[in-house]
Amino acid sequence: MAYFAYKGRNARGELVTGVIEDNDSGAVADQLFKTGIAPVEIALTAAPSSARRDSWLARLTAPRITLDDRLLFSRQMYTLLKSGVPIMRALSGLQESAKSVTMAKVIQDLRASLDSGRDLNSSMRRHPEVFSQFFVSMVRVGEMSGSLEEIFLRLFNHLEFEKEMRERVQQALRYPVFVLVAMAVALVIINLFVIPAFSKLFAGLKAELPPITQMLIGFSNFTVHYWPLLLGLTVAAVMGFRVYVATPGGRYSWDKLKLRLPLAGSIIEKVTLARFARSFSISLKSGMSMVQTLAVLSQVVDNAYIAQRIEQMRDGVERGESVLRTARTTGVFTPVVLQMMAVGEETGELDDLMREVADMYQREIDYELKGLSANIEPIMITFLGVLVLILALGVFLPIWDLGRAAFGRQGG
Repeated sequence: MAYFAYKGRNARGELVTGVIEDNDSGAVADQLFKTGIAPVEIALTAAPSSARRDSWLARLTAPRITLDDRLLFSRQMYTLLKSGVPIMRALSGLQESAKSVTMAKVIQDLRASLDSGRDLNSSMRRHPEVFSQFFVSMVRVGEMSGSLEEIFLRLFNHLEFEKEMRERVQQALRYPVFVLVAMAVALVIINLFVIPAFSKLFAGLKAELPPITQMLIGFSNFTVHYWPLLLGLTVAAVMGFRVYVATPGGRYSWDKLKLRLPLAGSIIEKVTLARFARSFSISLKSGMSMVQTLAVLSQVVDNAYIAQRIEQMRDGVERGESVLRTARTTGVFTPVVLQMMAVGEETGELDDLMREVADMYQREIDYELKGLSANIEPIMITFLGVLVLILALGVFLPIWDLGRAAFGRQGG
């Protein structure tokens, strides 16, 4: 978005001036014509000082808008519009009742944008951090078809599905992550405090230590003396990974690798495909064209590898190929899903069958999430057992050898 200073004449021929934020000068001109102003001059300008202050201070201090905020907004908009409340009055009521200050400011901007002549989807497009491309495209379809309240209900159901999937994955990963963090903290404490204490004891005895004990003491000494270097390397590795993943090639490689991870890869793939199938069904049922649906979903799906496969589907459909044929070439759908797509295309009920595909993926996700902890537990227990065994042998073998030597001298 950029800011444009304009001069124009209203219906009474009076000269009016102002500043409007929009994509380009053509969009500004369209907006002025809608409000009854004939533009005379439109020029690119700097952002107003108040906007600059808001853009810096608000982003630093304001709380982020959560999925719950968007979910509540969609549900309330559906309820109000279905009850016959005009959209401006609906937004005014939501602004006053919003619990999030940031969300209230966004709704206020939506009202101001609608007042200036924009439609709702163009107003939402000004806030990409709040309303996704899929959300905006759905609202646009609702405005064009006159079924905006129904669109908000479908968006609410979609966001509710997103929230449910996210919570289930987080719940399944909570126990393994907790155990891994606890083990990492224990290793740090043992290396920095426990082993150095035993090292001083063994040094005072001046006895030859077993190889495993020497290895533990050497690693502990390295950690104690070079922990700033290790910490710096860890931070650099994390930052380097984040920079790499932020690049298109890095994100594509990482997203492709995530789908091949043991245990978790299958769940990540099915969660992504369930989200795709649910969004696909909602888009088609709402009246989007096939090409537009695939174009939007390729930008929305949270995996660059699968997003590229969806773009391949879109390109194939644009060339006149069937959805089934393009989906088969991607290699990410199972034969059962492809068969359901074929039936959907033949019967003209692809939207309903894609919803069934999403439900099928959801059931498979539930099953795999229930078994995730059961599959991870043996691995973690084995790793923990090996770790404890190494520590026990490294610490107690020298004590055992010294005790045995002492008893031998007494016996002699």
